[in-house]
Amino acid sequence: MKTLVMIMAGGASEELSVLTQVRAEPAIPFGGKFRIIDFSLSNCVNSGLYDVALLTQYMPRSLNDHVGIGKPWDLDRSQGGLRLLQPFLGPNSTGWQSGTADAVRKNLDFVYEKRVDNVLVLAGDHIYKMDYRDMLDSHQESGADVTIAVRRVTPFETHRFGIVSVDGNMKITDFKEKPRNSRETLASMGIYIFNMDVLPDMLKDEELKDFGYHVLPAIIESHKVHAYTFEGYWADVGTLQAYWESNMALLAEKPALELYDPDWVIHTRSKEQPPVVIGSDASVSGNFISNGCVVDGIVERSVLSPGVRVEAGAVVEDSVIMDNVVIKANAVVKRAIIDRRVVVGEGVKFAQGDDNIPNKANPSRLNSGLTVVGKWTQIPAGTEIGHNVVIRPGLKESDFTSKTIEAGETV
Repeated sequence: MKTLVMIMAGGASEELSVLTQVRAEPAIPFGGKFRIIDFSLSNCVNSGLYDVALLTQYMPRSLNDHVGIGKPWDLDRSQGGLRLLQPFLGPNSTGWQSGTADAVRKNLDFVYEKRVDNVLVLAGDHIYKMDYRDMLDSHQESGADVTIAVRRVTPFETHRFGIVSVDGNMKITDFKEKPRNSRETLASMGIYIFNMDVLPDMLKDEELKDFGYHVLPAIIESHKVHAYTFEGYWADVGTLQAYWESNMALLAEKPALELYDPDWVIHTRSKEQPPVVIGSDASVSGNFISNGCVVDGIVERSVLSPGVRVEAGAVVEDSVIMDNVVIKANAVVKRAIIDRRVVVGEGVKFAQGDDNIPNKANPSRLNSGLTVVGKWTQIPAGTEIGHNVVIRPGLKESDFTSKTIEAGETV
């Protein structure tokens, strides 16, 4: 059975605030040296699937630069390999894609040319390791038209996912996308297998824009739709809190996501960097520290991407620090997500005060004490920053009108 993989990597994610003001979500750094898209691409090649299409749209430059022609994943092939499918204008096309189903619909000509039996649709913004061959075997054995990968979530999470009901044979009898309340807790993972002989018919109605909201609920009665249960680690990092928690989970003594398995390597595009330097007066404990980092201060329970510099007297705790950030002497960074090429000035202090007011602009998005700093920003020396603060990308020191940023503020 020949399978084409189509990875959805074109959507914007407002829930990730300033991290997606400068890039598509799949291009966000994760776990130090990786990008989120690395997990889907690595799962494909580790599963023996080398015919992969990446569907992009929203701010794709960073993602395109990272994946290139697919060489780090052995996808730079003349037959199959990695293909980037960008939005386009044509006689029968309106250009912009308005949902996951619409993205596939607008690229059906590419799918037809592949002459495949199945189309495996993946989300490009999830963190997990999965052998898709097991799911493909289950799909074939069940005789289903469509198979959806599912897993259990807590009742408090059901509003974030598509929730399914199944009968005793794992045939899906109901599908509700992000219900406000649900007794069911079996969630769609955004991983679908479609038989090619039914997919075009499912996409004929151009009003059905999204698989989760429109297509799948509409075909439950008319087609054989089965569920495939996945028991391994899986994280949808589509919110700031989920992104931070997934990075912090890597620091556990026995992390649920094993990144050191030689039989299931997570491949990525890596820049050449020198080894880590830990200064004679530095202290590090329980971290992920990537190549090219220079640490002369204190770093605890944090993830440092390549090229980070922590100067003498600086403290970094419980934080995710992306590439080439400079944390100047005597700065204190706690419970923060700091995007690439930020300069944290000397003596800057995060997480100041006991006030835990949610971010006033987005109270539901940032309310657990995290502070997030956008790419390229320069924070002036001596600035004190409260909890739940958002600092936008590209700010210069002159853009800061006060040395005190109160809890819940946006700069």
